Amino acid sequence: MFATLSDRLTSTFKNLRTKGRLSEADVDATVREIRRALLDADVAVPVVRQFTGAVRERALSAEVSQALNPAQQVVKIVNDELVSILGGETRTLRFAKTPPTVILLAGLQGAGKTTLAGKLALQLKGEGHTPLLVAADLQRPNAVTQLQVVGERAGVPVFAPHPGNQGADDVLPAGADPVAVARAGLEAARARQHDVLIVDTAGRLGVDAELMAQAADIRDAVQPDEILFVIDAMIGQDAVNTAQAFADGVGFTGVVLSKLDGDARGGAALSVASVTGRPIMYASTGEKLTDFEVFHPDRMASRILDMGDVLTLIEQAEKAFDEQQAQEMAGKLASGEGFTLADFLQQMQQLRKMGSLKKMFGMLPGMAQMRDALDNFDEREVDRIEAIIHSMTPAERDNPKIINGSRRARIARGSGTTPTDVNQLLERFDGAQKMMRQMAKSGGMPGMPGGIPGMGNLPGMGKKARGKSAPQRKVRGKSGNPAKRAAQEKAALEGRPATSAPAGSAFGLGRQAPEPDPASLELPAGLEKFLGR
Repeated sequence: MFATLSDRLTSTFKNLRTKGRLSEADVDATVREIRRALLDADVAVPVVRQFTGAVRERALSAEVSQALNPAQQVVKIVNDELVSILGGETRTLRFAKTPPTVILLAGLQGAGKTTLAGKLALQLKGEGHTPLLVAADLQRPNAVTQLQVVGERAGVPVFAPHPGNQGADDVLPAGADPVAVARAGLEAARARQHDVLIVDTAGRLGVDAELMAQAADIRDAVQPDEILFVIDAMIGQDAVNTAQAFADGVGFTGVVLSKLDGDARGGAALSVASVTGRPIMYASTGEKLTDFEVFHPDRMASRILDMGDVLTLIEQAEKAFDEQQAQEMAGKLASGEGFTLADFLQQMQQLRKMGSLKKMFGMLPGMAQMRDALDNFDEREVDRIEAIIHSMTPAERDNPKIINGSRRARIARGSGTTPTDVNQLLERFDGAQKMMRQMAKSGGMPGMPGGIPGMGNLPGMGKKARGKSAPQRKVRGKSGNPAKRAAQEKAALEGRPATSAPAGSAFGLGRQAPEPDPASLELPAGLEKFLGR
């Protein structure tokens, strides 16, 4: 979502790195570019004024003028101010001293409250809680049925005493009372000893006084500990007006951003916390129930400034990877021996559990420079690699060297690929094995100009991305002759100089002897006078 804003800010800071000292004109030009980038991202105008004013004031102060690297100091100031307008500190749910903790969801029509109720319930269930969902949205057609389906997928029970609206019109059925359903759900949670109650309410507009009054009545009936305002991160400038209307009509304690994986400009995320004074607590980043995370202002600011979000990446890896398998794999990687295609397949399957590979790559620092490659990343390539490995016999996975031409053809037919695809996978895997053996011998990552040998491009980048990637430079000093190259590698391992000709030596005559002292040369008779002797 923040790709455009991130690119604009990154290019702005790139111009500052060439300056050893910043003048007031440089600061004004930088602040002007930041202002344009934020306005293009649909950030509310009052927030833009506050943000750029704070950045300019700090950039012209002594903390920048006395800094060793003014450009980096300005980046730090922008990062600090981004964290500030995003809420400052991470805010989590406050649980009631006496269960159940009641969480009321409110928001606009179509903001994604029902799906988000299931995501929140699944996360709380993973933390050891026993949530109960209450279907108090009786107005939207089939909203109760949708919540029941979401609850079943999340493995969380749903309290739904009324079927809700089964027609096509968005009207409240006769005899339906959302307030009574919410009150009965609270009693059911106490009787069944659920420690968390999540109430899903009907979507409403900020100008709908009747539905606002209904939401206020539900609030008064269940006395929620948390009221979460669910807002679509793609609605732009109108997010501020909507949030203010809900704050006046119902009130809320926190904000949840939905559809943060969209391609909109993201102004809502940068505006709502600053304008309403309520923190952003959660973010929905995809369609799956697991695409849900706690909102960290500092990490989001790092993503916007292309500094990555490694902490979130580590947390997702800890959830997805089995600890015992990870330790066994670490032993194989450390020794450089015993790493097979079966282990490679297992690692890929563990990565798939973490979610979208494109999203994970996007959390790495500096990935904005590979935006084209990421956009062309084809996650189906991982499926093809899995199909190729599954088409191999156990012996072939353990020892890929036995795979000859006929075996390649059989594997290609079984996986629906071509022998060329099989060859590329085997070449990548062979390069990975060599790299791990080098790391095991040297105790760390060896110096490898030009990239990791044998690994090639990231899988799934496609022809377009390969065309845009930087050309691979040839490593100089190594022979293209296989026999000579093997001799050079053997000599390097034994710690002796290679027998190949030095740079600049023709015909392989070996290393040149040191230049002799002219005074020690025996010259023919009669030449001394020309040398001044």
